[in-house]
Amino acid sequence: MTGSIFISPEVDPARISPDAVIHPGCRISGEKTSLGPGCVLGAEAPATLENCRLGRGVKLKGGYFSGSVFLDGANLGSGAHVREGTLLEEQSGGAHSVGLKQTVLLPFVTLGSLINFCDILMAGGTGRKAHSEVGSSYIHFNFTPHQDKATASLIGDVPRGVLLGQKPVFLGGQGGLVGPARIAYGSVIAAGGICRRDLLEENQLHIPAAPGSLTVSYDQGVYKSIDRIVRNGLIYIGNIRALKAWYENVRVLFIRDRFDRAVFEGALENLDLILTERINRLEQLAGRMEYSFQTLEKTDGDSPQVGKKQREFSKGWKTMREQLETPLNTVADAGLMNEIGKAPRTDYITAVRNLSEGARRGAAAWLQSVVDEAAALWN
Repeated sequence: MTGSIFISPEVDPARISPDAVIHPGCRISGEKTSLGPGCVLGAEAPATLENCRLGRGVKLKGGYFSGSVFLDGANLGSGAHVREGTLLEEQSGGAHSVGLKQTVLLPFVTLGSLINFCDILMAGGTGRKAHSEVGSSYIHFNFTPHQDKATASLIGDVPRGVLLGQKPVFLGGQGGLVGPARIAYGSVIAAGGICRRDLLEENQLHIPAAPGSLTVSYDQGVYKSIDRIVRNGLIYIGNIRALKAWYENVRVLFIRDRFDRAVFEGALENLDLILTERINRLEQLAGRMEYSFQTLEKTDGDSPQVGKKQREFSKGWKTMREQLETPLNTVADAGLMNEIGKAPRTDYITAVRNLSEGARRGAAAWLQSVVDEAAALWN
C-alpha cells in the first residue's frame, strides 16, 4: 500500500515503467500486469487493473480491467468494464462506460459511450482521421433465446484489416447488431436500428427495418437453418487464427523491450483464449442439434433439408474440432517478409503503411488462405 494506491505483492515493480502515472484510488494486481512508458491510470476515476498488459502511452481513465491487452496509444474513458480476452491495438479505444470481453479492435477503431461490445472483432480505416466507429448506446447482441453464444461477429476482416488500407465502417448510435454477423468495409448502418443480417457487399448504407408485432409458438431448443451460424463461426475462427499468424510472423519483429514483449505475449494468450471460446461455443451448438432435428422431424414436414444439415453438423463436429485445433502449417508471404524485415523496428504502423502493393497483395492472400482453411470445414 502506497498512499491511496494499492499494488498487490505479486506485481513485479520491474514491469511498471518509472514514468507511468497512477492516480489515487487505483488498485493493481496480477503477476502478468505490465505498464509501459507513458501510461496513465485513473485520470477520471479509480481504476482496477488485474493481469493486464499495457504498451506505451495507454490511458485507462477509470473502471475495471482484467486479463486484457492494450497496445500503444489505446485508451478508454471512465466507467469501463473490460474482461479477459480483450485486445485493443494501437490508438483504438472508446469513451466512457464501455463494456468489452473477448473484443478485438484493430488500430484506430473508436467506440462511443454506453456501449456493450463483447465477442466481436472490428477493423477498418487508415488512421485517426479515417477510422471505423461505433456510435454511443450501441449493443452487440451475443446471447440467443436458444441459450447459446455461437454469436461472434466480424466487422471488416483480418487479412486486409491488418494492412490499414480499408474504408471505415460506421455503426450508428442507439442501435445494435445481432450476432453472428459479418459486415463489409465501407458499410454504414443507420442510427437507431438493429441489424439482423450480414452485409457482405462493400460501401452500402443499411437502414434496418423495425420488426412488426407477432406472437407465435416457439421452442427455444429448435433451430431453423444453421448454415449461416456455423459458416460465420468458422470464418470468425479463421480470422482469429490469421491474426495470430500475423503476430507470430510480423508483429514479433517489432518487439523493442520488455514492455513490448509483455503485450506481445499477452496478445497471443488472448487470441488463444478467443479461439478456445469460439470452438467451445460451436461444440455446445453441435450438442443441441439432436433435440432440434428430432423435434423438427416430428413437427415440421417442410424441413427435411434443415434437419439433414443439423445431423451433418452434429455428426461431423468432432472431426471439425480436431482440424480447428491442429496447429497452423502456413508460411508467410516471402515478399511481405522481405519488406517488413527491412523496416525500422521502432514504428509498426509506419512499417505497415509503407508496404508496397505487391507485399500487401501477398500478405492479404496469405492471411486469407488461413481463413479459407477454417471456412472450408463447412459447405
